[in-house]
Amino acid sequence: MNGNQIEGLVGMVLVLGILVLMALPSVLGVLRDRRVDRQIREAHEDRGEREPRKAQKSSSRSTVPSTATWYADGRRSKKFVSS
Repeated sequence: MNGNQIEGLVGMVLVLGILVLMALPSVLGVLRDRRVDRQIREAHEDRGEREPRKAQKSSSRSTVPSTATWYADGRRSKKFVSS
């Protein structure tokens, strides 16, 4: 191998190393999510449930309007008269 080939090989290894370092967090995150999903599925099976329960909406939720609703209502109540 001559100097140009070694330089090309070193460059290629560095690029592949950087690619692995950038992809590693994503791969680890996917593996962690799959592990957590499996643990949740196993916990539901241990309890005798086939499917996870869906969250039920509470009827006792606060009915206070949001800031955007309050602002829009205030704008609608004002009478703008062009002169």
